[in-house]
Amino acid sequence: MSQDGIDLRTSLGYLLKEAASALRVAMEEALRPLDMTITRYSCLELLAQRPGLSNSDLARGAFVTRQSMNVLLQQLEREGLVVRAAEAPVGKVLPTDLTPSGRERLASATAAVRAVEKRMLSGMSAHDQDVAFRMLRGMVESLRGD
Repeated sequence: MSQDGIDLRTSLGYLLKEAASALRVAMEEALRPLDMTITRYSCLELLAQRPGLSNSDLARGAFVTRQSMNVLLQQLEREGLVVRAAEAPVGKVLPTDLTPSGRERLASATAAVRAVEKRMLSGMSAHDQDVAFRMLRGMVESLRGD
């Protein structure tokens, strides 16, 4: 390691990235048999929790570009999993909602994701999970300047 470099063995940022990568792989494996991706799942989950979100809100929540989310929403609409208003009730924002079929697909995907999260946390006590949650939330807020 150079004098100015970061020791990856002790870098919390690197460890967080490694954990995020491992979580992503595990979620992809769990969702694949359901013909679901993490982005599709995230979009449906966001809509279940906050019906009527705009394309921009969904993109931010799923960590993708607005263009990528628009393509995904068009696909989900063709598949009958979401419905969007033909006209924007206010301004240009087209609110999106889940269909009953979308809710059914989401239920299966949510169970798969919960199983991954349960596996991820299996070696931690409830107290340790709470501490980890608060610490990670604090890190996010510090970096965003919240």
